[in-house]
Amino acid sequence: MAAPKKGQRPTGAQGRPGRALAIILIAMVALTAGMFVSKQTTPRLGIDLAGGTSITLKAKSEPGKPDAINETNMNTAVGIIERRVNGLGVSEAEVQTQGRDHIIVNIPKGMNEKQAREQVGTTAQLYFRPVLAFADGAPAAPEGTQSPSPSASGSGAPKAEGSKSPSATPSSSATSQGRAVSEALKAPAATPSPSASESKKADDNKATPSASPSATPGATPPGDAAAADLQAKFAALDCTDEKQRAAIKGAKPGEPTLACGKRGNAWGKWVLGPAAVEGKDVKSAKGVIDQQAGAWIVTMNFNDKGADAFAKVTGELAAKQSPQNQFAIVLDGDVVSDPSVSGAILGGNAQISGGFNQQSAQDLGNMLSYGALPLSFSEDSVTTVTAALGGEQLKAGLIAGAIGLLLVVIYLVIYYRGLALVAIVSLMVSAILTYTIMALLGKGIGFALNLPAVCGAIVAIGITADSFIVYFERIRDEIREGRTLRPAVERAWPRARRTILVSDFVSFLAAAVLFIVTVGKVQGFAFTLGLTTLLDVVVVFLFTKPIMTLLARTNFFGSGHPWSGLDPKRLGAKPPLRRSRRAGSAPVPVDAKEA
Repeated sequence: MAAPKKGQRPTGAQGRPGRALAIILIAMVALTAGMFVSKQTTPRLGIDLAGGTSITLKAKSEPGKPDAINETNMNTAVGIIERRVNGLGVSEAEVQTQGRDHIIVNIPKGMNEKQAREQVGTTAQLYFRPVLAFADGAPAAPEGTQSPSPSASGSGAPKAEGSKSPSATPSSSATSQGRAVSEALKAPAATPSPSASESKKADDNKATPSASPSATPGATPPGDAAAADLQAKFAALDCTDEKQRAAIKGAKPGEPTLACGKRGNAWGKWVLGPAAVEGKDVKSAKGVIDQQAGAWIVTMNFNDKGADAFAKVTGELAAKQSPQNQFAIVLDGDVVSDPSVSGAILGGNAQISGGFNQQSAQDLGNMLSYGALPLSFSEDSVTTVTAALGGEQLKAGLIAGAIGLLLVVIYLVIYYRGLALVAIVSLMVSAILTYTIMALLGKGIGFALNLPAVCGAIVAIGITADSFIVYFERIRDEIREGRTLRPAVERAWPRARRTILVSDFVSFLAAAVLFIVTVGKVQGFAFTLGLTTLLDVVVVFLFTKPIMTLLARTNFFGSGHPWSGLDPKRLGAKPPLRRSRRAGSAPVPVDAKEA
């Protein structure tokens, strides 16, 4: 496109200020409407301003892992918990270590406290275990009665290529379930596997090919004794008792275990075999809606190792009778689903379904995606944080900000007179944009306004006012050179624009670096400073400059009224360049004109 000729009126945004003003007006209306539609008319406040809940977690030592509580694992746990609760890192839920084995989590008021506590305290240790036996969650009925076998529903079975919808199967007796338990306990000794204990490996190495197990006449074989003990505990287990549910947790992945879980609203209890697949083999997981069933499910993708192991175990289970054709999905010791399979599930994809709502499905997917905590934690204390101190500091900060803003306005009025009106209205436009965006970010990404963020917004007042001053001074320089206001406004803009962009780029760069290298509340200051710096560019380009173009066409500003702030006499303007040349030049001879 050809450049405009000298003296030609500029085209584009500079020549059509109404278009730029319409754009920013539409943006303000849209943001304000979005704020009311989302029902988030005020910014979310951080824990230091609104109060909230402070949770203290204590790391628990695990059997066989005396050195598990160390700085590396604690820092890893902090990172996982922070990602779970904060999401993008700006929702102001603070996570930090305290001492050797404690983690402090501060959750601002307004967040779902129950949901956040579940995200914080859940270890998210996931295992896929084969089902050996199942019964109702209450203690077993007298001997001779049969416990019902679970029938997997269509929503409870993982879906994959080649799998079929499970159907109800006849109930199996306690005798057949006991036999399955006994065989599972004997299997590791007969066929050593990577998950077998070191003691069993040692026994296998000592045994000779011709040796047979020695047994005392009338004694119970070791496998049968362990099975009988496990069955006795299974029969006595009452899953409606929270203490009993907690007591059976903590089994090693390579050992059979008891587990509790809910089927609908009723408790059930299971005897489960060694873990066939671990949660660390889950590559990704998320809560989605099953389009066919219309129910919430959790989809999972396994890595190569997990896909092979999952295909193998589902292929083995498919040949068995219920409930041994089922596998339990165990999360932190609780059974969340126990689907049955009719064939090997290939492809490394699976679904967890049954009883999920949107929140529980997304929470589970969130925890599985971010991974299991390297340590187990217990809630040491939960306290409520009041906002009294933060409220007083906020009040003092707002008073200080108001005083500073008033001083800026007084200075603008004294020094720039009529131009002060342009600066004040521009500041109001910037304030409206900042407020509405902060309110929407609180709803959208969980941004919470804390005291450092308020400080960042106050500092931004000076950055925004500085941009106006740069432009005003460039216009005055052009008037001092003898130009009228309309050409002065257009000629001053390119020079002021470069200065404003460089200044704002430096401020934004500082805010970005500060946001990346810091944590906690300081990020709130950096985020607010960066946001307001970007809005300063928007306001100057789409509001301040177009407004000055329009005001230059008015008589009050265009004629240089003494109260406009652009009076040539007060600015010490030089006489027009053309007039000075004509006055100082000698008359041109007539012959020279004709020549």
